Parts: sequence; C-alpha cells; structure tokens
Amino acid sequence: MKIVVPGGTGQLGVLLADAVGGAGHEVVVLSRRADARVPGARIVRWDGRSAGSWAAEIDGADAVLNLAGRSVNCRYTEANLRDMMNSRVRSATVVGDAIARASRPPRVWLQMSTATIYAHSHDQANDEATGTTGGSEADVPAYWAFSVNIARNWENAQAEAPTPNTRKVALRTSIVMAPGRGGAFDMMLRLARFGLGGPVAGGRQYMSWIHGDDLVRAVEFLLTRDDLTGPVNLAAPNPLPYRNFMADLRRAAGVPMGLPATAWMAEIGAFVLRSDTELLLKSRRVVPGRLLDAGFAFAFPDWPEAARDLVQRSRRR
Repeated sequence: MKIVVPGGTGQLGVLLADAVGGAGHEVVVLSRRADARVPGARIVRWDGRSAGSWAAEIDGADAVLNLAGRSVNCRYTEANLRDMMNSRVRSATVVGDAIARASRPPRVWLQMSTATIYAHSHDQANDEATGTTGGSEADVPAYWAFSVNIARNWENAQAEAPTPNTRKVALRTSIVMAPGRGGAFDMMLRLARFGLGGPVAGGRQYMSWIHGDDLVRAVEFLLTRDDLTGPVNLAAPNPLPYRNFMADLRRAAGVPMGLPATAWMAEIGAFVLRSDTELLLKSRRVVPGRLLDAGFAFAFPDWPEAARDLVQRSRRR
C-alpha cells in the first residue's frame, strides 16, 4: 500500500511510519518543515492550509492518515486555541479537497480526532454508541468547551468532505503511551521519578490511554476493515482513575511514593510547563466499543502490564 500521512513528523507519526513502513508499505509524510526526517518515509512539503503539488501524492494512494494539527500541550490562550482549531480544520478540509479532486482517490481516509470530544465523566463510560459528547456531569471551567468544539469541527471537516468513494474513519484517540522523549509517558514517568506522581485534585478523574503498540495495530486494523466507518475510539478497554494510574506507574518504576497535589498546585505546575490543567483534570472515561465489537484484541488492555512494559522499554532506550 501507499499511505500518505499529513502531519506525520511528531511522535505518533514516527511511531506509525516506522511500523507501516517496516511492514513493506510506502509511506509519504506531508510536512511544513523542509528539514523534516521520518525514518522509513519520504517527505513532501505542504503548508497544511492550501492546495499544492503535494495533492499528487494523494491521487493514486491507497490510504490517507491525517495527523496534522497544532499540539494541545500548550497554554490555552485565545491565540493558541484559535491556532489549534484552524490547524486541524483547515488541514482536514484541504485533505478532503485533494481526495475529492483525485482521479484515483484513496480507499480509506483515517482522520485523527480526540477522546476529548466526550463529556467530563466519572461514572459513565463513553463509547461511540452511547457516549455523551460535550456537556458535563459537573461544573467545569467554561473554556473546556472550546476543546470539544475543536473536536466537533475537526470531525465535521472530514464528514462533510465530498469524497463518496473513500471510506472515512475519525480516530477518537486517547492519550498515547509510548516510550520516547517528549511524549505523554515520558512526562508522567519523569514526574513519578521526581516524587511528584501522586494524585492531583483528589485523583478521581479518569485516565483513558492506549499503548503505542495497540495504537499501531488498531490503525493497521482500520486500514483494512472496509465495514468500519465514522468515529472509532482508540482507547484501552480499561480506563482508571488518575490516582490508580499513577500508583501503578510508580510501582512499575520502583518509586515508593508520590506527593499529592491540589488543583491550584497543578495550575502552577502547568504554568511553569507552559501547558494547561484540562489535560490533567478532565475526566476522560472512554472505552473502545466499536473496536471490541469488530473483534480487535488489545495486546495491553490493562494499565499495570502496560506500565511495566513501557518502563522496561524506556530503560533500554
């Protein structure tokens, strides 16, 4: 297969390109950086906003896996939120336009989305059929609604694209746990090793996660399952409260204790790290209903085993 990956220069893009390229597929990464390097992939320039010569790569390709979008690991200023929205919606729109104009459109378009589209929830497990998008079971900061709006507009840009001959799947992705500097797992492991891996704001909020290996396997599964369209949750089947998540990570890392933090302490930490507490405090209880119904088997369905595997890999690196 020839697979075109817009925005594939980040951790997830490298992870996926390495896997599918290693399986013998041709991988073309569209990047805004002229000096970008992704092992196993050919780099083609694009700006993520407008048509260009890059569209020729999509014409005749077998699949498109669009990962483009500004990182959410930033301060949620008005400018950053606007940039997050525009980078996602515009890139999905121009990808859809390129597919619509192709004389030989790809069979499938996998579009990155986010599990953040679901409501802040402690009690309800959100799957694709019965989950609540937006809204909340409790009072939360009003600006959290912007993240939900980003997710909705992101998915709408794909759904509304006039591409009748291309199967479309929106990947509602939870936090991906994979070894490697700069990723979510690396940050959480560092917190644990520094003794800061205790519960935050009580630690009742749910963590939905997926092991990097299962992310790759799920994408490969969705590339070939012609019966699956629309939103698909990429999340391990057993989310757990943050306090339990970090306790399991500490045990895997051999760290005896983790200092707890209040919500206001988390706000200070997020400010120092130039991030936002929504990433930590929103309760994301998301389960992969459609993947399980389709027969997908997770290699790492439970966090304790996943944490031990990831810590071992990090040590080897």
